[in-house]
Amino acid sequence: MTSNIPVITVIGASTIIAIYFGKTARKAGLPSLIGYMILGTVMGTSVLSLINENSLNQLQFITDIALGYVAFTIGSELNLKTIKRLGKGIVLIILAESFGAFIIVGVAVYLLTGDLPMSLVFGALAPASAPAGTVAVIQEYKAKGNLTKALYAVVGFDDGLAVVIFGFAAALAVRMLQAESSEVSSGLISSIMEPLVELGLSLGVGAVIGLIFSALARKLRPLNELPALIFGFIALSIGLCMWFDLSLILTNMMLGFVLANTTSTSSVRSIVGQLKGYMPLIFILFFFLAGAHLEISALPALGILGIVYMAARTGGLMGGAWLGAVVGKSESKIRKYLGFGILSQAGVAIGLSLMVQQMFLEIGTAHSLAIGVKVITAVTATSIVFEIIGPICAKFALSKAGEITRRNDGVT
Repeated sequence: MTSNIPVITVIGASTIIAIYFGKTARKAGLPSLIGYMILGTVMGTSVLSLINENSLNQLQFITDIALGYVAFTIGSELNLKTIKRLGKGIVLIILAESFGAFIIVGVAVYLLTGDLPMSLVFGALAPASAPAGTVAVIQEYKAKGNLTKALYAVVGFDDGLAVVIFGFAAALAVRMLQAESSEVSSGLISSIMEPLVELGLSLGVGAVIGLIFSALARKLRPLNELPALIFGFIALSIGLCMWFDLSLILTNMMLGFVLANTTSTSSVRSIVGQLKGYMPLIFILFFFLAGAHLEISALPALGILGIVYMAARTGGLMGGAWLGAVVGKSESKIRKYLGFGILSQAGVAIGLSLMVQQMFLEIGTAHSLAIGVKVITAVTATSIVFEIIGPICAKFALSKAGEITRRNDGVT
């Protein structure tokens, strides 16, 4: 950001402009969030640099709060009765698409490079998704139906499984690299246990906070005070996640999940419905800042490795989702289209790739340092692509499944 323009001025002006960028995107048949991201990219370091890296760090809390709302919204849609009606196919889809992406990406990268530790790491990063794009598309187009419910469940729970897969694979890769340098490691078991502990604590903390929130939300009157109560609990949850190094998405998702399963459906709709007027602003800020983070200059660094990673991840996710739906006997539209709705990848994957870089930096060998650089470069560059095509594919899936009415499709 230039020194004489306060960041709040840029954010205010950008929010106003983003509304019209979003409308333009919709007229072109694209989700509004694509317009928000384009504006963010123009305002960010890639073009005008009106928002620089220091400003983005200062504004990180906005992204965290937005992700908290997205996760809460996902959780509030995960009623156990609804999930049971969708059948065992949902569980099988989550397992198949996550492990499918892990295995296919791992094998593809190994065939390309012959490097097993690097293959394990790339495979472990592949299942991580970015639920915000899918949720934004669902809410913008007011999508309803079994595919919509299935997407909420899959993008909500697969990040938890992705963290577990990453923990195991990264620990094994670290062990291999340490063995190359004859460095003895006694921390393999603890490294494997870390993601399981994080998963359990995130869900546990979210459940406790959710019980307290649900009890208070059911009794709070007037209803127009509910947005403040929801904000308070989401902010509290985010703070605890930062303090104890827990998963922001899983904790806030559990907060919404507890509400959905301890409160009547009509009350849940009434409570969550109070956010209807706030979510467009949250999505504008989130995707604008996501665009501002994008480094377009990273795209040329994709190379053959990045292309192989993108192709293998897409094939693993879509193929795995189809296989899980077929084995689980899910209905036809879920088998055909769910895979299109889970391609987005951004924050979680980039965060995990930064962890890889740090872990491999500590090993300090030429091999580990080279892997760290390749991972962070490829994942950052491919996330730009996935963040653009992911929401577009999600809209395509919901449209083909007949869960977006023509009145809401944005076409004039």
